[in-house]
Amino acid sequence: MAPIQPVDLAKAYRLLNHGPTVLVSAHHGGTDNVMAAAWACPLDFDPPKVTLVLDKATATRALVEGSGAFALQVPTRAQASLTRGVGGESLADAPDKLARHGVELFRMDGHVPPLVAGCAAWLSCRVIPEPHNQQTYDLFIGEVVAAWADARVFKDGHWMYEAADPAWRSLHHVAGGHFYTIGDPISG
Repeated sequence: MAPIQPVDLAKAYRLLNHGPTVLVSAHHGGTDNVMAAAWACPLDFDPPKVTLVLDKATATRALVEGSGAFALQVPTRAQASLTRGVGGESLADAPDKLARHGVELFRMDGHVPPLVAGCAAWLSCRVIPEPHNQQTYDLFIGEVVAAWADARVFKDGHWMYEAADPAWRSLHHVAGGHFYTIGDPISG
């Protein structure tokens, strides 16, 4: 297992504040799923909250609504193909999509959503029910109840991309399955 370290919830927003594409995972009724999403961001600090747009047509949304929980993961450059694959197929049309795209799941004790191995960070979230926002705008609000990061790329509350292998850089979706990775730091 990778060197996964807990992240202080007061600093959990830092896992997403640079705008990465995320993997959304959920579990309900014996079914796991993972999808890619570009529209997720920090919302609040105390308690930490995130927003996530989940279209009504996605299988993951039904799992989130059923369980009241989801996880956000920060995939890496090394996971670009996996991210594109799970983002381009629905579980409804491709029940074996996780296996075909090499998704390895693991679980943390006490948390419902499965987590995707190999990511740089993970946030386990509890849905804060906002039926109007969910139905009208497909907008979900989640309270971050636990967060972890891979110590090879996130330490002491900060991303360390400049010291890590470039394969650890986060993905940023721009359109049509096209991604960029996070760039080099600028001081000053």
